[in-house]
Amino acid sequence: MANWIINNGVTYLTLVVWMGINLFLFVWFYLFYDLGDQFFYTRHILGSALAWARAPAAVLNFNCLLILLPVCRNLLSLIRGSLVCCSRSLRKQLDKNIDFHKLVAYTIALMTAVHVIAHLLNFEWYNNSRRGEYGELSTALSDLEDSSNTTYLNPFRSTDIDPQQNPTYVVFTTIAGITGVIITLALILIITSSMEVIRRSYFEVFWYTHHFFIIFFAGLVIHGAGRIVRSQTTTNPPHNFTICKDRFNDWGRIPECPVPQFAGGFPQTWMWVIGPMILYLCERLLRLVRYLQTVHYRKIVLRPSKVLELQLVKSGFKMEVGQYVFLNCPAISQLEWHPFTMTSAPEEDFFSVHIRSAGDWTEKLISIMEQLPEGIQGPKMGVDGPFGTASEDVFTYEVSMLVGAGIGVTPFASILKSIWYKFKESNPKLRTRKIYFYWLCRETHAFEWFADLLQVLEREMEERGIGDFLTYKLFLTGWDQSHATHAMVHFDKETDVVTGLKQKTSYGRPNWDKEFEEVRKENPSAVVGTFLCGPAVLAKVLEKKCVKFSDVDPRKTKFYFNKENF
Repeated sequence: MANWIINNGVTYLTLVVWMGINLFLFVWFYLFYDLGDQFFYTRHILGSALAWARAPAAVLNFNCLLILLPVCRNLLSLIRGSLVCCSRSLRKQLDKNIDFHKLVAYTIALMTAVHVIAHLLNFEWYNNSRRGEYGELSTALSDLEDSSNTTYLNPFRSTDIDPQQNPTYVVFTTIAGITGVIITLALILIITSSMEVIRRSYFEVFWYTHHFFIIFFAGLVIHGAGRIVRSQTTTNPPHNFTICKDRFNDWGRIPECPVPQFAGGFPQTWMWVIGPMILYLCERLLRLVRYLQTVHYRKIVLRPSKVLELQLVKSGFKMEVGQYVFLNCPAISQLEWHPFTMTSAPEEDFFSVHIRSAGDWTEKLISIMEQLPEGIQGPKMGVDGPFGTASEDVFTYEVSMLVGAGIGVTPFASILKSIWYKFKESNPKLRTRKIYFYWLCRETHAFEWFADLLQVLEREMEERGIGDFLTYKLFLTGWDQSHATHAMVHFDKETDVVTGLKQKTSYGRPNWDKEFEEVRKENPSAVVGTFLCGPAVLAKVLEKKCVKFSDVDPRKTKFYFNKENF
């Protein structure tokens, strides 16, 4: 249990606080509308559906306040920099921004469903009450004079019962109704297009429909202006419902029972969301400024396995290890931005990204670059960033385990390059004393573009007598018998037949129990940071291993799990 708390305690504490606020808001507003005297007459017509409509609305307000914050990348990077002196656990929460964004979105979807269903019932009961189906008091409340257009209770207010005045008609002719329909449709499109299968196979569909959030928030701000939920207001003399509810025929005829007056509540949603909307607007303006800045190509390299390397130069650009940027190519799409981890080191006078063909956008970009004549600048490229990730914390640990799967090796390329530059100095200032690097690839060609860097590191560290600083292991997971036979025939060679490195390539997947046990034995009292850039399935495995092999004794080895998320 203690091991689990080491890796997940702050995360789950954050979730408990968030869930506690949601629960408090739901219960508070449910009781407010279910017990409040000012809603007595409203409840007489609508029953508990009133509270079931308003309580989710309060939760919606809170979560709509939060939904934009996790995608304000510049804000998160600013916070990460401000927390550099704080605990790793606090900074680690920023790496879960997309997961939290999704969780908040699911909560919004659930509360919207409850809110909509409750209001549909409310409209039906308002309509039935206007038609005299719920008794004399309900009919009297629905027949209140509304010449000033402000004191009515029932939104179905025609003098003579109009057959057009049904719930569907009112939904599409009132501010609350039509904005509610727009908000709900926008939300359905946003949620459904965000499903993993659509996002991976049809990224453009996901990208464009996700921007319906603009319609969602515009409708949200206007929605409350309809003031469809109305409460009793104070009159002089006051209308006491405990005395007057059974004397509705005398309303306005006797002093103690004046005609009850009703008014819609003041719209509050805009007060919840205006701050995040301003922050997000500033975020988009900053992105626009960065988009307009000129980016030059230093080199364009087409690597094996359809991997494109772009070396770019931009005035004033500064980065840290493991950070990522968003790229936009107007020749492909004016609006689409895609994230890529930088493979260059901060010490270099350019920044680079390695792009694997994995969708329409990347395929089109690679195709454009393939057709360029030698030495010609590529198409206009917009760059937004850099932005911080978990990999920035690599050098804050005594020992680091870096695990890359396929193209997921990119943040670690940046880290290893930076290490190489640091060791070129006479006295490199590094807190880290040991790095374990694991790279898992499906095919041999994927190793080619990165093996050169490892060879340079291998040679440099041997020359400086610090060969033990970096331990790396390469795993070929998509092998067949011919690969294994070829490797066995050439096993006695000094270098590996696949990579040309002294470290031999392993065939198959790592035995993580063995690897973690080895790291623990070699570092009996260290704090080990485990970093992954790879699939969610592997993340679950490594997170469990970090918990399993961490020791509750503060004098012994502890593993902290970190995963790239963008």
